[in-house]
Amino acid sequence: MAESKKGSQEEAHRLNKVIAMRSRFSRREADRLIEEGRVNINRQKVTQPGITVPVDAPIYIDGKPLKPKPEGFTVIAYNKPKGELVSKSDPQGRRTIYHSLPSRFGHFVPVGRLDYASEGLLLLTDSAEVAEILMRSDLERVYNIKISGFVTPPMEQAMNEGLTLSDARAGGHEKSPLRAMEFAPFVAWRVEKNHPNYSRLKVVLSEGKNREIRRFFAHFDRTVLDLKRVSYGKVSLSALPEGKSRFLERSEYNWLHGFLSEARKKAKRKPSEKNGSQEPLQDGAH
Repeated sequence: MAESKKGSQEEAHRLNKVIAMRSRFSRREADRLIEEGRVNINRQKVTQPGITVPVDAPIYIDGKPLKPKPEGFTVIAYNKPKGELVSKSDPQGRRTIYHSLPSRFGHFVPVGRLDYASEGLLLLTDSAEVAEILMRSDLERVYNIKISGFVTPPMEQAMNEGLTLSDARAGGHEKSPLRAMEFAPFVAWRVEKNHPNYSRLKVVLSEGKNREIRRFFAHFDRTVLDLKRVSYGKVSLSALPEGKSRFLERSEYNWLHGFLSEARKKAKRKPSEKNGSQEPLQDGAH
């Protein structure tokens, strides 16, 4: 959700994206409106969905002006491919997400992490406060995963009841300082294929500890072969192409504003917690 007016006149995007940012319409619905001749810019009818316009362009749908773009902060969704680091730079020279993101998002911070071998939905924002609220939240994160071997009854029990490990280093990064880890029960899970060679699952978590999914299955001698995050709260990956980003649509912004408002109210009611008593902020269940 674009919120700072600074430089807004310099930003331009496909017309359907701008309509989606400033209205309840999806990009697909915006394309249909354009093709039906129901969209005007500066009172001139537009019928080509592929044109690019400034984000603050005077757009009319059925003769009614769209509201200006919202103010405040900006959040984008990015479909991270495998083989990219969620980092500004890498001493080893590996590719990072900022090589793929447009340069205007170079100052955006990621909401949590997806590791080098993981893929899927990554949210980024220009507000550190928003990033922290989302990372510390219990919003549901949905993952499609592929693991080596069968899904066994002990694994199912642990997904239902949670798991506490004094040594959870297996599945983690070799340089990670984390050792013990407590895994909350999965919000939901479904085995979509159970086979001795490999199995596929859809799992829903409400937290994001460092390499949580990989560490969980490693405890049962299973390797996570593929991991893809497909949603975070009410924001879904949907048909966003790999390596591409998009602004949130109006319905997503409305939800996010409501969520942030409630989160801030709850934070004011709770006594502040010292960071030293909390687990390091990660939100990287990959």
